[in-house]
Amino acid sequence: MSTESSSVPPTVLVVGAGPVGILNALGLARAGVNVKVFERGLDIAMAPRAMVYHWSVLDGLARMGLLEDATERGFLKQDYTYKVHKTGEEINFGLGSLEGIVEHPHNLHLGQNVLVQIALEHLAKYPNAEVHWGHKFTSLVQDEDSVTATFQTQTGETEVRGTWLIGADGAGSKVRAAVGIDFEGVTWPERFVATNIRYPFEAEGYSQTTMLIDDTYGAIISKIDNSGETGLWRYTYCEDAALPEESVSDRMPGFFAQIVQDPDKVVVDAFSPYTMHQRSASSYRANRVLLAGDSAHATNPTGGLGLTSGLFDTYVLAEALAAVVAGEADESVLDDYATERRRVFTEIVSPAASNNKKLVYHSDDQEALEGQLENLRRLETDKEAVVQRLLFPKSLETKSLIGAW
Repeated sequence: MSTESSSVPPTVLVVGAGPVGILNALGLARAGVNVKVFERGLDIAMAPRAMVYHWSVLDGLARMGLLEDATERGFLKQDYTYKVHKTGEEINFGLGSLEGIVEHPHNLHLGQNVLVQIALEHLAKYPNAEVHWGHKFTSLVQDEDSVTATFQTQTGETEVRGTWLIGADGAGSKVRAAVGIDFEGVTWPERFVATNIRYPFEAEGYSQTTMLIDDTYGAIISKIDNSGETGLWRYTYCEDAALPEESVSDRMPGFFAQIVQDPDKVVVDAFSPYTMHQRSASSYRANRVLLAGDSAHATNPTGGLGLTSGLFDTYVLAEALAAVVAGEADESVLDDYATERRRVFTEIVSPAASNNKKLVYHSDDQEALEGQLENLRRLETDKEAVVQRLLFPKSLETKSLIGAW
């Protein structure tokens, strides 16, 4: 086993090289903090995951110097549609209603793997930052001044010592388990299937984000990019988790056939079945270990609130931890982070995501659905109602805990 020297300057270890891990590392590196990232995979994860960034998180991407590059590789959009599958009714509205109210009145569409690539390119400019691939986290120990993490690599075990550690290793977080923090909540009885497909949705009148409401064929259909003749689209539906996962691809055409006019034109680039949770860690801090993103909280993705929450974790944590390392803030600011981000998830994010899931995928009560649709129809005629609805993602933000960046 190799062991890093104990005489190291203050260093933050980050476990997990997804968007939350890499952006935390970038925020810390920009602030002059030594940071080391460790990822069990050998490269960026490419499986279909988050790809819509609500307008509310774009200010933070701009502060980190990422928004221009991200916009160039993705695209900005404003339109939304709720569509009732059984009746064909459409309710259309858009982020244009926020023009003159917020700085970025649009969402960004971009695969999270591309955002990670952009952030890695920026991180590479900082000599105080390192990224280590092929490092599987196995355990950690803490003392009053440091945390030492153990990783399994292709050449054996290695120990790395730092002053703080951020667990950003996903809903199945080994970091969270290593410090004995419970992951409280429920696991949904359905399996989500996220697919990347090519199909001329816009030619069939779909907006760039359509929430298809149906108790059997409900789906979120959202454009990822403008590549190829049709662009790449994310089509996410759910099915009974008791069905065999290995035959997901066999059942997939049946869903497409109920939605599109010409199912033979559907080209599946990639798909990823996964379990859905509504869970939160019982604490987001254990002494010198901090949790962020899915390691701290996991939600079903309906409404795109998971990565939104993770980015808002990142913006406030990177700033607060950098201030603590620099001696400009007391460690208690990290308790504030842990308490406030948990409150936001449990009181705002999780209930909203659960309601979104119920509307899109489980609207089998026609009377209840009609009541919800009546409220949604106001979005086509009542600008104030639209603005209030569109401002919701801002409520997931935690303001700076130590002052302006």
